[in-house]
Amino acid sequence: MVSSASSPYPVPVGGASLLLTFKGPRNTILIIGGDVLAASRALAALEAGMQVIILSRGLVCDELRWRADQRQVNLTDWGMLPSASTSLLASAPDMKADAESLSAFLAENPSISLICITTHTADTPALARICHAHNIPVNVTDFPALCDFSFAATHRFVDPSTGGQSALQVGVTTNGEGCRLAGRVRRDIVSVLPKDIAGAVRQVGKLRRLAKNTDDEVGECEEGEDSGVTTPNRPVPGWRNSAAESKDESSRRRMKWVAQVSEYWPITRLASMSEEDMKLILSGDSPQTTSPYSIQAPNASSLHQLTLSPPPKKGRILLVGSGPGHPSLLTIATHNALTKHADLVLSDKLVPAAVLALIPETVEVRIARKFPGNAEGAQSEMMDAAVEAARRGLTVIRLKQGDPVVYGRAGEEVLFFRAHGFEPLVIPGVSSALAAPIFAGIPVTQRGVAESVIVCTGVGRQGKEVKLPGYERSRTVLILMGVARIAQVVGAMIRNDSGSGEGLQSGEGRREGRPFPRNTPIAIIERGSMPDQRVVASTLGDICEALDSAGEQRPPGMMVVGWAVLALQGTGDTSVLEEGEERDDERIRKWLGGGRWDYGRRNRSGLGGDIVEVWD
Repeated sequence: MVSSASSPYPVPVGGASLLLTFKGPRNTILIIGGDVLAASRALAALEAGMQVIILSRGLVCDELRWRADQRQVNLTDWGMLPSASTSLLASAPDMKADAESLSAFLAENPSISLICITTHTADTPALARICHAHNIPVNVTDFPALCDFSFAATHRFVDPSTGGQSALQVGVTTNGEGCRLAGRVRRDIVSVLPKDIAGAVRQVGKLRRLAKNTDDEVGECEEGEDSGVTTPNRPVPGWRNSAAESKDESSRRRMKWVAQVSEYWPITRLASMSEEDMKLILSGDSPQTTSPYSIQAPNASSLHQLTLSPPPKKGRILLVGSGPGHPSLLTIATHNALTKHADLVLSDKLVPAAVLALIPETVEVRIARKFPGNAEGAQSEMMDAAVEAARRGLTVIRLKQGDPVVYGRAGEEVLFFRAHGFEPLVIPGVSSALAAPIFAGIPVTQRGVAESVIVCTGVGRQGKEVKLPGYERSRTVLILMGVARIAQVVGAMIRNDSGSGEGLQSGEGRREGRPFPRNTPIAIIERGSMPDQRVVASTLGDICEALDSAGEQRPPGMMVVGWAVLALQGTGDTSVLEEGEERDDERIRKWLGGGRWDYGRRNRSGLGGDIVEVWD
């Protein structure tokens, strides 16, 4: 086995299972046994749409007989097989004869793709060997050494709106280390998920089918549960509602938007979508009054509708920063704005559901439809909605991720609202540019390492390229909104150490100043401060491959480039500026443990209970 220190790629660690899902009539399962457990396995297979054959000697439970009478399963008696054991005692079969009978039965039924043995006799190991000889995976209850696969502790969610079983399932396995514990973990997972999670799955399924136009021959695009696409924010050309689209282009664009809705919208919003809402989401049209990405507050108007009333109050607009993600990092002013003063909240899509959950149910919440190619249209839509609501006397909270003026487009909104008669109040938020590195163990400035810091964006307006800063050894560069374009960003930053021309010919036009050495440390921080925060660390020369190797991206993300990335790792390294470049390769090897990247031990879990207790 290659050691993790010398391997450029993740080292496989045994003890795990390859988790797969099977469904459809092309799969047939053979269940050897007639007990209650066999009936349970049969039901699970039937719900997956599989064909079920029950092979049993003698006794069969009532449920399996009923399912056979209903023609749900094919019930076969072992004694009817050629060369089968004639013993009436299940504990004393003719092992050789039964093995031959099973082998012949499998040869006559080539559609069998899985076998499950639930009852045991002395010939059980021999039967398992026959399954292996036919290259058919087998599960033998209570005999893990004979098993090719196992059954996870599963739960299928009930849709509260219909009372029926939903398409959503979860499964937990401990890989034989604690079967009873797996059931407990499953229950704990189910208990903390939103009660309308099944409804959200149902509605997203409807949205996908509507988006695909099932008559079109278009694939699943980016919507597969295990898609090869690692980011939901893949750059796409700008889209205008007036632009002509082919059926193929329209379907692919809508499927990208479905991916955005699935990734960013709160579960409650997804579960409450109507078909009219879905059509409006996919069309890109601006709503006139209500919208699919909002939940209307109850109508509190008077029953008598008296005409003698004071003039309507003048509305107001607040531009509010929600911080890096965790709700405990909200400022008191932002928390009060959301919980005490808001009549309407217009939220950016990156604001986490945990923050939106603080907003009272009586307050209408709308989420920006900033889908790939539609950023400009969604921005105009939200600004128009804020003005319209303020004119009705409402207090409008324009909620943004991080700080509203750090690449939050707050400036143009201030000017827009002012031009329409409203002077907005801007409430700062904790910027993710400074907070996320801290939660990843990275100081953006550090004596002996980084004397200055610069914040920039990886993408300009309407997707245009921007000028990136050049290399200064004593400076930390923070790049927001560039992870989906990391190949272009890195290409613009690095020098041509290899002599291939890469990075110089394509990148120097996007850089102001010296190129970055390929061994410059970089960290990608995703969902900073949240419980599922992830950090991928490497050098500029290897970060693109490292990110691909890490798997699916988890927006929002940012990049930290510079020697501050490794300053506080392990025993620390605060002599970067004193020692110069001579020891850089050595300090990189020490930092990465001899590998090319690190996304294991550097992972942090975000904020935990301690800070929540402080907040409370």
